[in-house]
Amino acid sequence: MLYLQIILCHAIGRFPFLITISTIFIGSFFVTSISSIISTISVLLLILLGIFLTLVVSKILSKTVLKGIPSSFVLELPPYRKPQIGKILVRSLLDRTLFVLGRAVAIAAPTGLVIWLFANVTIGDISILTYVSNFLNPFARLMGFDGYILLAFILGFPANEIVLPIILMSYMSTGTLVNLEDTFSIGQILIQNGWTLLTGINAMIFSLLHFPCSTTLMTIKKETNSWKWTLLAFALPTVCGIIICMFTTGIYNIFV
Repeated sequence: MLYLQIILCHAIGRFPFLITISTIFIGSFFVTSISSIISTISVLLLILLGIFLTLVVSKILSKTVLKGIPSSFVLELPPYRKPQIGKILVRSLLDRTLFVLGRAVAIAAPTGLVIWLFANVTIGDISILTYVSNFLNPFARLMGFDGYILLAFILGFPANEIVLPIILMSYMSTGTLVNLEDTFSIGQILIQNGWTLLTGINAMIFSLLHFPCSTTLMTIKKETNSWKWTLLAFALPTVCGIIICMFTTGIYNIFV
């Protein structure tokens, strides 16, 4: 069930990216009156794909890694007491809000510095961002991407919401994260930089299936107290995403 939780958390946290890409590359093929409905259906089908993969992966794990390990679920309810508003607010602020923000800042600040260095430090008039993306490009092509897209997913490890801004920053060579709210403008930038229907579909698939964000992984480590399950939570969805993207790319290349 850990894999299912990862998939569902991905879907909720990445709805803006999924909806934007779906609107640009799927909904645009239909008339305006039904384009939003088609985009919604495509996102829903993607989530159903994630749930289907959950069942498949769970079955495989139960026959291999988890074979013979009994599973149990115990739910212990605490004693009922009259709520105390003051304590609720204090505990919620200290145990939840500040704790989560602290973990986010601890990862986001260094990563923000790395992104800035990648985009602004140049070697021979070429940014480090471009060098790294060119290195990743051959593998990314197998997944129907380019190197900038794959690098954006990697740099988006602290917060998946910054994947699209990193992609736009890379294409526009701005040196800072770009956050456009106009779907049409975003679509024009992506299409001008080689995005096709295949790119859009694979970006949606990999967005849903690739590794969880840093905060999620830290939570998994805290709850399981195991690096093994944390690494599994990182690797399992990522491998599934890579395989499926390569599969769709292969099928697309055969028929198109």
